[in-house]
Formats: sequence, structure tokens, C-alpha cells
Amino acid sequence: MSFVDKAKDAAGDAIDKAKNAAEDAVGKAKEVAGDVTDNKDLKAEGKKDQGEAGVKKAGQNIKDALS
Repeated sequence: MSFVDKAKDAAGDAIDKAKNAAEDAVGKAKEVAGDVTDNKDLKAEGKKDQGEAGVKKAGQNIKDALS
């Protein structure tokens, strides 16, 4: 793998990590908003978003460990 390819992979990984962190933050905000407004659906959606972000983060960690 060339240096350019490695740089592209690293940039893509950084973008993926940022997207996962943003998804987790949005999920936390939805959960809190749902809790404050007593909106169970919004709270559940926030928890779901956080769970999906967690799964993606775990996958990224495995990918990083294998690199």
C-alpha cells in the first residue's frame, strides 16, 4: 500500500470517527430531550442512535487493531 493510499485511509477513518461521535452526541441530546419532555419515543430513538454509534465505534476499534 502506497503512502497516498495510507493517507486516504487515515483521512477516511478520521471522518468515520467524527461521524460516529456526532451520531452519539445527537443520540444523547435526543435522549435528554425525550426525558425532559416526557417523550418516550424520542428518548428511545436517542438510545437507538447511541447504540448504533457504539456498534460502529466497536467496528472501527477492531479495524484499527488489525491495521
